[in-house]
Amino acid sequence: MMILVDADACPVKDEIYRVALRHGVAVMIVSNSPIRIPDHPLIGRTVVGDGFDAADDWIAERTDAKTVVITSDILLADRCIKQGAVVISPTGKPFTANSIGSAIATRAIMADLRAGGDIVGGPAPFGKTDRSRFLQVLDETLVRLKRPG
Repeated sequence: MMILVDADACPVKDEIYRVALRHGVAVMIVSNSPIRIPDHPLIGRTVVGDGFDAADDWIAERTDAKTVVITSDILLADRCIKQGAVVISPTGKPFTANSIGSAIATRAIMADLRAGGDIVGGPAPFGKTDRSRFLQVLDETLVRLKRPG
């Protein structure tokens, strides 16, 4: 089992390390530029080029049913779900096969509104409840994936 983190803008890296180490699960931090990571054998870092979607491509190519992907990128989430991965946003919201279609549609609508000059708000500010929900969902996910059968 492995946790792959789309890390460039991830606000919950410390929480990921804490939960993963408690469960003995490896973590790979994937980013376009070097990010400091704890010195631990279960935590690794991959710096990909700054090409468009380089981190997304790296993550998607290494994803399978034993992978937990942490990302807020809806299109990356879709790619990983199609390969059987569990995908969780940094706010603790799981992306699932049932929910990803509506998330992609909402993303497209918002992009169209912005392109048309409409002023639309961005995501809500990241808060303590998001961090708490993320910790709970990641912990529950790792427990579930570690169960035999």
